[in-house]
This record gives sequence, structure tokens and C-alpha cells, in this order.
Amino acid sequence: MSETTSASGGSGLPPGTWEAQCPVDRAWLSDAVRIVEADSNRSADTHLLTFPLPAHWGIDLYLKDESVHPTGSLKHRLARSLFLYSLCNGWIGEGTTIIEASSGSTAVSEAYFARLLGLPFIAVMPRSTSAAKIALITFQGGQCHLVDSPGEIYAESRRLAAETGGRYLDQFTYAERATDWRGNNNIAETIFAQLAQERYPIPEWIVVGAGTGGTSATIGRYVRYRRHATRLCVVDPENSAFFGGYAARDVGHVTDAGSRIEGIGRPRVEPSFLPTVIDAMFQVPDAASVAAMRWCTDQLGRSVGGSTGTALWGALQLIAGMRARGEHGSVVTLLCDGGERYRGTLYDDEWLARQGIDPAPYAAQLDGFLGSGRLGP
Repeated sequence: MSETTSASGGSGLPPGTWEAQCPVDRAWLSDAVRIVEADSNRSADTHLLTFPLPAHWGIDLYLKDESVHPTGSLKHRLARSLFLYSLCNGWIGEGTTIIEASSGSTAVSEAYFARLLGLPFIAVMPRSTSAAKIALITFQGGQCHLVDSPGEIYAESRRLAAETGGRYLDQFTYAERATDWRGNNNIAETIFAQLAQERYPIPEWIVVGAGTGGTSATIGRYVRYRRHATRLCVVDPENSAFFGGYAARDVGHVTDAGSRIEGIGRPRVEPSFLPTVIDAMFQVPDAASVAAMRWCTDQLGRSVGGSTGTALWGALQLIAGMRARGEHGSVVTLLCDGGERYRGTLYDDEWLARQGIDPAPYAAQLDGFLGSGRLGP
């Protein structure tokens, strides 16, 4: 960065003062922040839906419907935070090419914000990403750069950033620090505000999946900061490294194959994952995620995605335990995105068969859940 001395009276600074030459035009930056913030200001908060459980159980289940964001998923929040973080750090300027490593939904949301700012956007993603998500990225004006293995996306994103002179937003590193976890309308603060008039306003559990680790970090920190007794449970799909890293207390070296449940689960434990703010964690079979996804769609009358099924299965496991112990209270989880993105995969029986996923045994358990309050063979 070059520096100059100011002339007397030119900038109003004393003679001999050194002024850094800002790499980003401040007028452009100011307007860019305004544009991103205006997107949030145009939107009401997402709904907290009640899930139909028997009233006599004394347990209330809520799903925070993140599918109603302009880009249709929870990742809209993350993308907004990442853009504001990068803008205010001086990492993005007029004409900067934005690059992200993403399995889909984050890229959809970042492409949206890049287009708002008139910036080119490239998503680096595995070839296994659903065609529906690729179409959504291109609809938002982004480009898709496909790689053969999920593990290649990080290095390839860095390479493209260097090649284009662009900025790799790196959601997996910056997700936990880009969001103001103390408040400022983050997802944790809004959950508690929306529960304020409910019979159990402080939930016993909040259940989320881990994609970057940013959502669990935000919620885990917030409940500690506000001194709530709420516990945080993170659920992880098959073939994801998060659960193995958590169980082994070794988040730096555990790897796995990746996940078939798009949006959550990773082949490595990402830097934004903070196991120290998590109270419980367990792994959910992919077949259980699919069964819970489809069951939730039937119960709510609205189509939900696979990560919602994973989180819901975890929430129901906790509720079954509360029922068995005679406990009352509330449980909150997330409706992460809509099921229309997965018509050719998780809602396609032939695709499931090719993947060796049979949701039938778990669907049978769910069919009896509202009558018995139990989950299990």
C-alpha cells in the first residue's frame, strides 16, 4: 500500500501527516454497504412455525423457516454477513470478482448479493451438486466452476482468486466471525424474541446441522452471552467429518468422504466449527434424514429440504427423551430450505435406490411417533 504526506491545508491534516492510499474507493464502499443493508431492511424476519405435537405432551416444537429469504435458504444470512465483513475489511472493491467454495445454497445467496453490487461471481463446487442448485446460481448471475472431488474446492477457489485478482470469501473460515453473535438481529436473537410470548419462552434445546459451523457458533455463543439455560445440539449426516472430530476431540485432523445431504456435513472439520459451544452432538443416518424430510413435508403441508430432515430427526430424538423422562418445555430447529431444490435427488426414489438409501424403516418409526412419543425400531 502506498503512502503520501499531506500538504498543509489540503486534507485538513497537519503538515507531515502520512495518509494511506485506501485500496477501495470509500464512496463506492459506502454505497455497497448501504445496498447490502437495504436488502435486510426490506425483509421482515423469518417465521417461527409451530409443529403439530399433541398438546398434552407439554412439549412445543418450532421450526424457524429460513426458506422465505429472497434466495430461499438459511445461507442468505451468512452471505449477507460475509459480504458486509469483507466490504468493511476493505477486501472487496468495485469490479472485484467474488469467489466461493460452496455445495450450493451459499453460492446461490452470494451470487444474489454480488449481482446487487454489480460484481462477477464464481462458485467452485463438486460435480455432484444438484442441477437445481446450479440453475439457481446461474439465474442469480453467477458462474459455476465444477471440480471432481469435494476436497478440491478450497485450493481451486484460492487459485481462481489469485488468477482473477478476486476475493475468495471463504465461508468455511469466516462464518463464525462474520456474524455479530451478541445480537444485531442474528438468528439466535430473533429466535428468542419470537418465543417471548410462548408458554416456554426459553427453549430446552436448539437443534441445528453443521455446514460451515457458523450457525452453531452464533447460537452457542449467544445463549452463553445471554445466560440462558438452553442447550445446543448439533446433528451431522453420514460421511461428514464434524461428528468424528467432535467425538475424538480432534477437529484438526479428522476427514471423511463428505455428505449426500446438501448444505450440511463436510469432508473435513471446517475452521468455523466451534465444538466448545456445543452441548450434545450425534450422527443421523441419511435414510433417517430423508424419512424425516418427507414426513415433515406431509405434516406441515410445505416441501422441505434434506438438512431440515436431519435437524428434525435430531429434535424428535430429544423430544422422545423428554417424553420418557416426563419433562416439559420447547425445542427449536430450522427449516433450512425448500424441497423443490431436491426433486431430482432426495425426493426421487430411483436416485435414492442408486445411492443405497432406504428411508422406509425410519418412515415407519415416524408414522407412530405422534401416537407414542417414541422413536426406535
